[in-house]
Amino acid sequence: MAMLEVKGLSKRYGGLLANNDISFAVDEGRILGVIGPNGAGKSTLFDLITGYQPPDAGEVFFAGKSLRGLRPDQINRLGVGRTFQKLKPFTDMTVEENMLMGGFLKDKPSQAWEAAENVLQKYTRLSERRKQKAGVLSGGERRLLEISRALIMEPEVLLVDEPSIGLEPRFIQMVFEILDDLQNKEGKTIVMVEQNAKKGLEFADIGYVLVSGYLAMAGTGDELLENPEVGRLFLGG
Repeated sequence: MAMLEVKGLSKRYGGLLANNDISFAVDEGRILGVIGPNGAGKSTLFDLITGYQPPDAGEVFFAGKSLRGLRPDQINRLGVGRTFQKLKPFTDMTVEENMLMGGFLKDKPSQAWEAAENVLQKYTRLSERRKQKAGVLSGGERRLLEISRALIMEPEVLLVDEPSIGLEPRFIQMVFEILDDLQNKEGKTIVMVEQNAKKGLEFADIGYVLVSGYLAMAGTGDELLENPEVGRLFLGG
């Protein structure tokens, strides 16, 4: 059974068709990479999956359970976490306080503390700065904080929106190493949208190409990297 399944999702904003009849499934412990140009509908797709926007048509299933009509917090509690393209740390709060905010849906504050400690132990770069305000972090460290905060609710599926955007190469490598660990050491299922087509497809088990709201191509990451049409559109080939 697929951990996350999308069936016929469509969304229109006025005259703009942001997503059109999108369907896919991703199995447990796999990485699905979605690439496409600006305006392709990638972030809208995440909004529909996580309940931030209602679809005009279609349905989303998590572990076989329909997410129809659920709020973002309810979807998060079930086990679907998300990061955002635009980094949203609470800059006047410490790293530790930001981490605890990721657990505000926990039943007890002690559970949030325990989850935050577990995540901080994995990432010394953050644990060393736990008492510093998030506003002093570099872009790469803020991206790490965003991912770590999403892990506090211990999601089974993690949606990662543009993890490399605006980062220096060394931080891009760090972020993708973290995502690799989440898949291979913790068995997380990851859905990632990424403008850096080469990096995204190298990392993905399965790849989808989203163009003007449509799923234009699909295949393994390697297949799409070798596809001359993908190369022409996205890789400068």
